Parts: sequence; C-alpha cells; structure tokens
Amino acid sequence: MTTKALMNTYGDRAAKLVKGEGVWLWDDEGNKYLDALSGIAVCGLGHSHQAIGEAITSQSDTLVHCSNFFSVPNQELLAEKLCDISGMETVFFGNSGAEANEAAIKIARLFGQKKGLKLPTVLVMDNAFHGRTLATISASGGRRVQAGFEPLVSGFARGPFDDIAALQKIADNNANICAVFVEPIQGEGGIRVPSANYLKELREFCDSRDWLLMLDEVQTGNGRTGRYFCYQHSDIIPDVVTTSKGLGNGVPIGACLASGQAAHLMQPGNHGSTFGGNPLACAAALATIESIEHENLLAKATSIGERVISGFKRELCDVSHVREIRGLGCMIGIELDRPCKELFSAAMEQGLIINVTADSVIRLLPPMIFSDDDVDMLISTLVPLIKNIELNK
Repeated sequence: MTTKALMNTYGDRAAKLVKGEGVWLWDDEGNKYLDALSGIAVCGLGHSHQAIGEAITSQSDTLVHCSNFFSVPNQELLAEKLCDISGMETVFFGNSGAEANEAAIKIARLFGQKKGLKLPTVLVMDNAFHGRTLATISASGGRRVQAGFEPLVSGFARGPFDDIAALQKIADNNANICAVFVEPIQGEGGIRVPSANYLKELREFCDSRDWLLMLDEVQTGNGRTGRYFCYQHSDIIPDVVTTSKGLGNGVPIGACLASGQAAHLMQPGNHGSTFGGNPLACAAALATIESIEHENLLAKATSIGERVISGFKRELCDVSHVREIRGLGCMIGIELDRPCKELFSAAMEQGLIINVTADSVIRLLPPMIFSDDDVDMLISTLVPLIKNIELNK
C-alpha cells in the first residue's frame, strides 16, 4: 500500500506500473516487464493498441455516456456483432464479468419460476469462480472468497467439474435444479481443462432435463482459447453465455448473451445498468473484435499456446515437482506439487509478469500478439525459476 486512502483489498502491490506498449509494461522506476498475464486475461491485443486508442479517442470527442432510456447505436452494433459471432440471439450489457454472471443467474431464476419451481436452483461446480458479488461468490466453489460474507445466497447446488455421472446423481435428488452454470475451462481454479466431450455431454444432459446450459466465458472468451468463445470448439450453442475481461481490451464492459428459451425471459424492469453498454465501452469492444478478426488473432492464439505448452513440456519433462502442463490457446497452467506463490515475485525480479492461482498452478495468460521470440523469452525466464524452487523447499 502506498496510500492509506485505499481499502486494502489487494494487499501489497508489486510495482507501480505507469506505461504499456504491446507485450511490455514499465514501472515508475523505468523497469521493463514482459506481460504474460494480460491484466488477467484482459488485454488480449496487448497494451496501447492503436485501433483501440483511436476508437476511444474518437468516441470520447462525440459522446461518452447517455442513459439506456435512449437507443445507443454502438450498443446495437456490438450486440448484433456478438450474436453473429456466437450464434446467440440477445445480449445484456453490464460493466464486468460479475455483473454478466449476475444477469445469467437472474435469467436462471426467471426460467425456474416460469417452470413453477418453488426454489429455482442452479447447479455449479467445485473450484469454480464466478465473481465477487454476493450471488457470484455463492455460486463460486472456494471458501476463500466466501468466508466472512455469510449468509450466502441460496439456490445453488454443487457438483464436481468434468463429471457427468455425478451430476446425474445430483439431478435425481434435487427437483428444483433448472440450470447448470460452468466455466468451459476453470481459470481461477487452476486452468482445469475438461475432457474433450464435456460441453457436448453437458448440452445433451441439460436438454434431457429441460435445464438451461449457462457458460461463464468471462476469462475464456474473446479469442483466448483459439475460438472467439471456448464452447465453439465443441460445436454447441449454450442457452446463456457470459463474457467480459478481453471484450474491451481494458475498457470495462461485460455481456450476458442468451438464446432459445432464455433469449427473451428478461423484460422491462427485470434488470438494468446505468453504465452498461455506454457508447465509449461499446466503441472499444467493437474495435477489439474488429482487430481480432483483422489480425487473425484466433489462429495466432492457437499457435502461441502450442508453442508455449510444447516448450515448457520439453524443458520441464524431467522436473519431478512439475505435475502437469495443460491449457488451450493463450490460457496455460503449469501445476506443481507444492505451493509456489513466491514465483510471482521471483518472476517480477526477472522482468516477467505471471500469476499463481489455486496455490500451486502457474497461470499464463499471454496477449494474443506474442511473437515466437516473446514465447521463447517467457520459457527461458520461467523455466529456471520453476527448477530452482525445489532447492528452496
């Protein structure tokens, strides 16, 4: 903490970052860092991207904000663009992933009420993370984010991730379940990648029960896994999908998309957001999507991920304390057999920004503009730190 005026919700800060350009960040002392975290999956196009900057500047000179009592052209264009990309039908805009997930939970409640359920219940997963509001921490799977905030919001049942058979047993014992809410890849939970058929089986399972399939793509969306949405690898359409983080490349915006029987459940007065879908945020998101398409970044994300994963597997194949290297596109986890939080600071000292999640998983979320040289620098910097952690235990 550098000032007592800030609530200490983040603990000690590692550095004062004051400038970003491409894949690089600089602190106030002139130190340079390779950013392999993208602001936690936010700046997929890197920092100070020209098209994003131009869109923000142009829109700020015209109209930054107006009430949702009025039509917002950028909002309409962005909704149409996202529906075209996703195969979904309708969109609600908020300002964050947590807000998008709140909208999804409310859609599930409306759906359950329409079915006549007394306590509409959403089935969520162990080790999930859906946000920091009361409803989203209740939907999340870790006591770490829930502790101290009881009573939690009711209406959630919990089951294991990537285990359809277990969900069937839960379903047989809870007649109030009306939806499943799941991350296609668990991000905060440690880059947990399910089996290849998991989402397709979930789709079939939900259809057989007349449940909504709701996907939290706050972290996996916007090209990070090599498709615009991660579910597109599985050739399915969910009933609800949420996203945020990379949607505006750093400008706060969240979206909740719906299709089929979920598409028109929300009616006037059911939900809203003062800032949601304002002209400035939507301009940034439109420029982000256009840049992803124009720069062919979906294919780029795939090739970056393959190079990162194969490189670490090659360099760490004989390191006994490395349990697994996994991921998809620019979303990679290196799991160790021990806590490794200290690697964050150790990497910073070497000019590299990474993250450790779930105590023992090194989380890498590089921007989708990493070059081969950037990947090689990431590997050559991080590998010695991972090998040497054994000497410190």
